[in-house]
Amino acid sequence: MKVIAVMNYKGGVGKTTLTANLGAEIAHRGHRVLLLDLDPQANLTFSFYSVEQWREELRKDLTIMRWYEGDLPGREVALQDLVVTPPVVNAELADSGGRLDLISSHLRLIDMDLRLAARLGGGTTIGESKRKFLDLHGSLARALRHDAFREYDLVLIDCPPNFGLITKTAIVASDHVLVPAKADYLSTLGIQYLAGNCHELVAEYNDYVNHGASAGGEKTIETRFVGVVFTMVKYYAGQPIGTQKYYIEDVRLNSEMNVLDGAVRDSPRYFGDAGESGVPAILRAPVTDEVVVEFRKLTTEILDKVGERAA
Repeated sequence: MKVIAVMNYKGGVGKTTLTANLGAEIAHRGHRVLLLDLDPQANLTFSFYSVEQWREELRKDLTIMRWYEGDLPGREVALQDLVVTPPVVNAELADSGGRLDLISSHLRLIDMDLRLAARLGGGTTIGESKRKFLDLHGSLARALRHDAFREYDLVLIDCPPNFGLITKTAIVASDHVLVPAKADYLSTLGIQYLAGNCHELVAEYNDYVNHGASAGGEKTIETRFVGVVFTMVKYYAGQPIGTQKYYIEDVRLNSEMNVLDGAVRDSPRYFGDAGESGVPAILRAPVTDEVVVEFRKLTTEILDKVGERAA
């Protein structure tokens, strides 16, 4: 099982649209995919369930909020008990041999970073503080090591647009980080900062593990960047329009992150109604459409970079 965190500090970059369609396309290829929605906006959840369905079926007992509650994430409810199988999209996938499951988000998750931060305090010794750090930051990684998750080929984590404690638990749990970005100033501004924060988190975590602070069998981690995938790209004569091309090339030349060859074309016709049908656009659009052809090439590129079969 590979775990990919999808993240960018900037909201509105198509992060959730990319995650939903990427998961659906990989499931369509016969894989078993789990989507984990950690963004309190819950847009990934609402890509597969209506707000009414969420309120009636998921809100009380089946959201990631329940897992993060308590004095330590996962102590009161097992992560695998929160997995649901969205019926509409899986009916669409019925002939593919794949499956798309989800752990849904909750709008109250927006307050959880402050509550988690409070749990890090109160250590009476440096050793105790380090153990609390590892217990909290490694909680999602430990949960995903449960046998119940071995049936999945891939887990995609839709992270909040920040570098708070929830995002940090996702980074520690992930093998790879995928960074969606619009080709504009604000969306690309924080890419280097994001990379630096990830490196610092991994270094601190590994330092505590190596110096014996681990009490739960934590191991050192290595998080790799899949790269930057540009979204909402407008094309003219087969090339991104001038201003977008400038920012794409700037990141390619000046960032330590690889820029993927594939991109997500700006297509309100397909991506504008994301979530309304419960089936991502990649499964609804004609297979010969240029948006679908390009997205499938992008999916293959991502799978190749994380070492998964690109069938």
